[in-house]
Amino acid sequence: MTTSITQSTRLLIVDDHAMFREGLARMLEREQDLKVVGQCASSNDALTVLHDANVDIVLLDVDLGTERGLDFVIAAKHAGFQGRFLIVTAGISDQEAVQLIEAGVAGILHKQNSTEVLSNTIRQIASGEVCLEKAYLGPLFRSVDRSRPARPARLTDRDKTVLRFTLQGLTNREIAAKMDLSESAVKASLRQVFSKLNVRTRAQAVKVALEQYRDQL
Repeated sequence: MTTSITQSTRLLIVDDHAMFREGLARMLEREQDLKVVGQCASSNDALTVLHDANVDIVLLDVDLGTERGLDFVIAAKHAGFQGRFLIVTAGISDQEAVQLIEAGVAGILHKQNSTEVLSNTIRQIASGEVCLEKAYLGPLFRSVDRSRPARPARLTDRDKTVLRFTLQGLTNREIAAKMDLSESAVKASLRQVFSKLNVRTRAQAVKVALEQYRDQL
C-alpha cells in the first residue's frame, strides 16, 4: 500500500503588524498543503529567512513602517530569490500597484478577503497563475500608451512564449531557464515584444496581452 504525500507550499509572512501576522500564520497552518516557515516585520529579517529557508511564496504587506514592500521585492530578487510574491494589503496607490506588477509580483489581494480566498489565491499562484484583484487592474490598464496601433501586431512563437511566462510573473532569469536561453536573449525578446505592442513596461505588456492576445496565449 502506497501513501500519497502532498508537497506543502512554504510561506513567509512579511508584515509589521504582529497581531495580523501571527493570526494569519495560525489560520494558514490549518491548511494541510500550506506551511508557514517564517514571520517577519522587517525586510532585513525577511531576507535572512529567504537565505536560510526554502520559501515558495512571500505574503507581503506594502507598508512595512519605515520601509516599502516594493523595495523588499527588488532586494529579494537581487539576492537571488526564485519564489513568488503575493501582496496582501489594506490598500495601495495606483502608481505603486503598477510598480509592483512591473517588479514581478504574482498577485495583489486585499486584506478584507477571507482566509479561504487567500488560501485559494496562494494555491493559484503556486501553480503559476497571476492573481490580481479587479480594483488593481484599472491603474494597470490606464498605464498603457493610448497611441499603440489599433491592429494587433503579429507575434512569433517565441514572442508568445515570452509573453506567457511574463503573465505568470516570472523574472528574466526564470524565463531564460524555462526556454533554455540566456538572460540577454530573453531581454532582447522582451524588447522586441514591447516594440511590437508599442509599450514600455512589463505592466503595459501584461495589459495588452490580456486585452488583445489572450486567445493566443
